[in-house]
Amino acid sequence: MASHIDDLAAFVAASPTSYHAASQIASRLEAASYTVVSETDGWQPAPRQYVVRDGAVIAWRVPESWRPEDGIRIVGSHTDSPALKLKPNPMMSSAGWQQLGVEVYGGPLLGTWLDRELGLAGRLVTREGDVHLVTTGPILRVPHLAPHLDRTLGDHVQLDRQRHLQPVYAIGDGPDPYALLLAAAGVPEAELAAYDVFCYPTEASAVFGAQGEFFASWRLDNLSSVHASLTAFLDDGSRGEELAVFAAFDHEEVGSSTRSGASGPFLADVLRRVTLTLGLDEAAHLQTLAASSCVSADAGHAVHPNYAEHHDPGNRPLPNHGPLLKLNAQQRYASDAVGSSLWYSACRAAGVPTQEFVSNNAVPCGSTIGPLTATRLGIVTVDVGIPLLSMHSARELCGVADPGYLAQALTAYWAAA
Repeated sequence: MASHIDDLAAFVAASPTSYHAASQIASRLEAASYTVVSETDGWQPAPRQYVVRDGAVIAWRVPESWRPEDGIRIVGSHTDSPALKLKPNPMMSSAGWQQLGVEVYGGPLLGTWLDRELGLAGRLVTREGDVHLVTTGPILRVPHLAPHLDRTLGDHVQLDRQRHLQPVYAIGDGPDPYALLLAAAGVPEAELAAYDVFCYPTEASAVFGAQGEFFASWRLDNLSSVHASLTAFLDDGSRGEELAVFAAFDHEEVGSSTRSGASGPFLADVLRRVTLTLGLDEAAHLQTLAASSCVSADAGHAVHPNYAEHHDPGNRPLPNHGPLLKLNAQQRYASDAVGSSLWYSACRAAGVPTQEFVSNNAVPCGSTIGPLTATRLGIVTVDVGIPLLSMHSARELCGVADPGYLAQALTAYWAAA
């Protein structure tokens, strides 16, 4: 488990944005002899291939003896996290300070972004269409107001998204942030056409606790699942008779309705192109989907000791007690009895504990890529993930054992255990 956590920490550090995560995934796939294909080229059959679309990656592995009736086993996750995104024309000034204009991406716990050293990371696109990934060191901070200046802050903080979230950047005439980004990427200023750049917390991940039982980091939702599923996918023990697919989508935190999100056609198109290379007509492709399944892996909630009343009284997951099976009667999670059976079987085969998560009836339930994938493909889908505290915080918490447990269970799932 220690080696898994160390590798997760390194993966998170190298993946401050979805675009960096996609690059890290591609590097690890290349190291494992997977070959990249372009969507604009014709595809030829091969045992190990992958494709990248912006901040999303899909990879697949075809066993030599695979038949349509064997089906496809898919694990899906997402590469993005709530954040603050750099606006166009971001330079601002107030009371002698230079600031950068940002907008809110997804649903972050805004107060957790205050008083942290932040960097900038993302992608720069040139006039020729070339994409350059960029990361700076700590150069920003969103400062809190001292309680001496507003005595109500000790009881309740109301943050105005426009007035209170713009990070300080410099005093007086600071350096142009574009110049820093362009220098970091090695791109001449005249060549820059556009950018997708986010703020990110620069504090390193850490193992802590009286017994070293906790792990704190940004982007555990959902790099904990991306990393676990990629680790399992590259594990020789995950090889089974089914066609295995690793899918990491972008934009889940803003609804997935993009070309690289789970509501888009990316996965469906890739699966059809793969089965076409294998000689399947439409009837055989539909036969394949009918025999297929998907594990949607996305972080869930551990019971919060200070807010236990917000959880279901009969289902209270704890860190280091295994990944969650996520259930919801309104199908905000896609799990049903058939999918749950697949998950329990994988956990038994892996020797991994698992827990159930269901919402308190008075608390609205979030959702995942699971229902979206089930709707688009019509395949059995089950929602799982490790339990977190402080989800959507700039500093989330999990148990040190759970990410490794998740990887072991996914390895068994792909092996058709």
